[in-house]
Order: sequence, then C-alpha cells, then structure tokens
Amino acid sequence: MATTEIIPVLADSAESRRYNRIKRWLGLADFVLGFGLLVVLLATGWTGWLRDLAERGAAQNYFFAVFLYVLMLMFISKVIGAPIEYYAFRLEHRYNLSNQKFRSWLWDECKGLLLGLVIATIIVELLYKLIRETPQHWWLIAWAVFLGLFVLLAQLAPVVLFPIFYKFEPLENEELKRRLIVLSERAGTRIRGVYKWHLSEKSKKANAALTGLGATRRIILADTLLDNYSDDEIEAVLAHELGHHVHRHILKSILVQAGITLFGFWLANEVLRYAVERRNMFETMSDFANLPLLILVSTVLSFLLMPALNAYSRFNERQADRYCFESVATVGPFISSMNKLAEQNLAEKTPSRWVEWLLHSHPAIAKRTAAAEAWAKSH
Repeated sequence: MATTEIIPVLADSAESRRYNRIKRWLGLADFVLGFGLLVVLLATGWTGWLRDLAERGAAQNYFFAVFLYVLMLMFISKVIGAPIEYYAFRLEHRYNLSNQKFRSWLWDECKGLLLGLVIATIIVELLYKLIRETPQHWWLIAWAVFLGLFVLLAQLAPVVLFPIFYKFEPLENEELKRRLIVLSERAGTRIRGVYKWHLSEKSKKANAALTGLGATRRIILADTLLDNYSDDEIEAVLAHELGHHVHRHILKSILVQAGITLFGFWLANEVLRYAVERRNMFETMSDFANLPLLILVSTVLSFLLMPALNAYSRFNERQADRYCFESVATVGPFISSMNKLAEQNLAEKTPSRWVEWLLHSHPAIAKRTAAAEAWAKSH
C-alpha cells in the first residue's frame, strides 16, 4: 500500500462552535414549538373546533373534511414555525454558507409546503380510511401500507422529489465517472448514472450521495464538491457511501424502522383507544380531530429512541468508513476530504460527548480521521 502524509485535524474554530450551537438551539426551539402546538390543540379542544370548521367547509364530506383539517393544521404549524425557519435562512448567510436569495428561499418554502401537503394528505386519508373500515386491526394494516409507501418514496426521491428543488445533469467528467462506476461494480452495486448536483445555486456546502433503490439508484455529486475536491477525494467519499451497500445497511435500516414503526402503530392504537373509551376525548376512533394525539405519540417515541438510533447509525458509519479504507489506495484522500468537508460545511470535528451521543448520526470527524490513521498504521 502506498504511504501517505497524515493530515492533522485542526481544532474547531470559534465560528464553527457558535454556528453549531445556534443550530442546536434552533432545533430545540422548533421541537418545543411543534410539541407545544400539539399539546395546546389537545388540551384546549381546539382540534375539535378545527374539525368542525373542516366539516362545515366540506359540506359533511368526510374525506374532503380530512383534507381541509390537514391543510389548516399544516398552515398553523407553518405560521408558528416561520420565524425559526427565516432565522435559519439568515443564519446560513451570516456564516457565509448560502448563496440563496430570499425569493428563491421563499419559493422553496412554498414548494415544500405544497409537497408536504400532498404527502400528508395521502397518508392521513389512508390512515383514517383504515380506521373507519377496520377499527380493530387498522394499525397492523396501516403499518404494512406505510412500509410500502416508505420504500416507494425512497425509489421515487431521486427522479421525482429531488428535482423539484435542485437541478441535476449527467456528469461530464468521463474519467471520474469511469472510476466511480468501477468502484461501484467492485462493491456489487449497479449504478444507473452519475449526476452533477447544482447545489451551488443555493449553498456553499459540499455533499455527495448514493441515492435511490433498484432502477433509480444513482450517484449524485454536488458541484461544490466537484469544484474543490480531487478525484481521489471524491472517490474516497463515494467508497464510504458504497460501504453502506456492501454491509446491507439500507436493508437493515428498513428492518429496524419496520420494527419501530410496528411498535409505534400498536402504541398509537392503544393510546387512541384509551383516549376514546376511557377519557371520552373523542367520540370515535375515526374522529380525525385525534390526529394531533397520533402525531404526539410518534413525536415522543422518536425523541425517546433518538439516542439509540443515532448510536446504531454511528456503528454503521464506522463500518462504511472501514470499507472505504480497504477500497482506496491510500487513506490520505479520505482524511483530507473529511477535514475539507468540515471546514467548508462548518461542521464540528470534536463535538462534546453528550452532543455526539444525543444528536449525531455520524461519529465525530476527529474520530473518523483518527480511525483512518490507525488503520493505515496497522496495514
């Protein structure tokens, strides 16, 4: 194996610390506002008032009333969260991480709201149709249906959802494309294309991904990555992504999520029955005014499981890193790409232990580069 110069990991700058600390506070504020909205809707009975308003507007058409209720709920949530979202937009500019103009950002927000409304409406309509028709076993059928929808969305995302917000075009660098395809074939992955992702129109950050499932699996490389990283560094970044395929992390993650989702639907059913039969909070199971309660159950469960799921994700990321070390000629490009990504994206290389444990789905960059150095020395 070729020798390489080990690039030291520099300490996090004060700017990086401040930026990430503010982002964590924004995330916490967003969570508290969302959680608080759900509690207020349930505690005050305002969710019932919204239901009545939706039913009057829909002339007693149940499914149209569900749509109007979802529309009002999303609109209220968007209005309440708008100050945080705008501050987050300004934050990216303050730290020189964004190229996006206000009009473009506002248009993306509108598109995101419309897309979210379409997806949420489909999900909620299906959910309450199942509750009405199979009140005893709705949660089990819903779990199977939602699992199928999750896989379908993963397949459609690269060809339907991502292009709504970003431009993509086939990569013109034939030599780099050839290297990445060869690397993919060695990993046993069939790639349907390598695409240039025009991220620079909105952000100065860099990124790359192996997206899609089956016929839609493709490599996407941000132009901010292509312009500032060597072919060796880009190959190292992709080798890590391919490590997830080799170790079947996508399939394993789907199975883990399937188990959690099954428990979540069962728990939602139990909580909903308690609210209807014991507390008389709602007249029937199919009263869509109970939607905030179902969302609240999902929110609490996700919050409680977050540390464990992040720990599992970090384990997978370490496995993918090791595959990368084994697949490239030298770990030097991996180390340099990690350091450059941290600098370009203002990521913390050495977050505090509790921040990493609670919030990070990836190991700290300092730990990842140290693992690369240790691997190089032992091989």
